[in-house]
Amino acid sequence: PKAKCLRDEEVLQTLPVGTTASFYFSDLGPQLTWGTVFLSECVGPLIIYLMFYFRLPFIYSPKYDFTSSKNWVVHLACMCHSFHYIKRILETLFVHRISHGTMPLRNIFKNCGYYWCSAAWMAYYINHPLYTPPYYGQQQVNAGLYIFLFCQVGNFSIHVALRNLKSSGSKTKKIPYPTKNPFTWIFWLVSCPNYTYEVGSWVGFTVMTQCVPVAFFTIVAFIQMTVWARGKHRSYLKEFRDYPTLRSSILPFIL
Repeated sequence: PKAKCLRDEEVLQTLPVGTTASFYFSDLGPQLTWGTVFLSECVGPLIIYLMFYFRLPFIYSPKYDFTSSKNWVVHLACMCHSFHYIKRILETLFVHRISHGTMPLRNIFKNCGYYWCSAAWMAYYINHPLYTPPYYGQQQVNAGLYIFLFCQVGNFSIHVALRNLKSSGSKTKKIPYPTKNPFTWIFWLVSCPNYTYEVGSWVGFTVMTQCVPVAFFTIVAFIQMTVWARGKHRSYLKEFRDYPTLRSSILPFIL
């Protein structure tokens, strides 16, 4: 039978049922904590990208084994990519308060497969010996770098604001509002600015590297994060009657 699932914090005595009630239990199968999955998603791309950056044997032609690119943007891209995933690892360990306990074991293969293969795809071309710098040179690289760094700081600021929204162990939902940090002011216009900044980071990385696999990854990520953001936005509207009506899901006034 289809019915609403009970939350972990609900107490049977407080449920709006009569003297008798039927409860149905579902076997969720093997489970993993969300933190474990998040860490696996991030550690893999970090290591895989560095394997291509250092040009380990059997990746490119033997004459290029352990050689280094002469293009500064290749080294800059490696630093930015590594910074992004190290940041995500540290946030998973010290910032995020994950409300969901576990997810199915099969999800780790799906999620890691996506992130790991995408990292290998973009790393192969960016670190390839025949890689050519962006068409507009240093100006394009700088523009992409500024966008990337700005959005990384913004993304971190939103994660900290969301963490401070509830105490440890609490599952009470609150409406997120801007704080004194200017990077959180986007909350006036967007329900999920963490996704907005995340997409912006990959747009900056795309501009900086001018690499088709990165652009493809950015588009796919935007589509997926839009789905998540719209779901979160609908949840806010359903749960809070006084939720700000000016807000969009992920892009101000657009989406």
